[in-house]
Amino acid sequence: MPAVAKIKPKTGRMQPTLGGSVYVAPGRMTWAPTQFEKISIKVLYEDKAKGEMTCLLRLDPGAQLPMHVHADLEQSCVIAGSITDHDGTAQAGDYVWRKAGSAHENRSDTGAVILAIYRKPNIFQRSTGFNSRPSKRGSGPIKGPNPGTPPDQLERLSRPLRHQA
Repeated sequence: MPAVAKIKPKTGRMQPTLGGSVYVAPGRMTWAPTQFEKISIKVLYEDKAKGEMTCLLRLDPGAQLPMHVHADLEQSCVIAGSITDHDGTAQAGDYVWRKAGSAHENRSDTGAVILAIYRKPNIFQRSTGFNSRPSKRGSGPIKGPNPGTPPDQLERLSRPLRHQA
């Protein structure tokens, strides 16, 4: 059940909901590889039951996100670099949203960092959403989080990112 604002009885003013804000420090999080070469992720928010996710995606120069369908609205803000698809190019500071049911592939010739907001996971030919993949160095876990990562994020960062359709 969502938090409900409380009304102060004598004044009738709303009171802040203690614990209603969750602060995330992406700069202290480690980039996790995805199933796609040259693309890594930092998950800022995720509700697996609803399929919602807000994340930072880092595309190295030459990265390509393969053809996929948007099950629902996707919103992206390019923080650095640029991304290109068949409709155009979005550069640092640009915002682009994609309609539910639309299909495209993205690429970045320059490299990019994108803030992406998903209502439902993308549908790729061989997977749904972004999944962590094992490190190329071995079968062990992906590099751990940076010192100071809150305990609730440690648990989330230590498990593979899996989405339900």
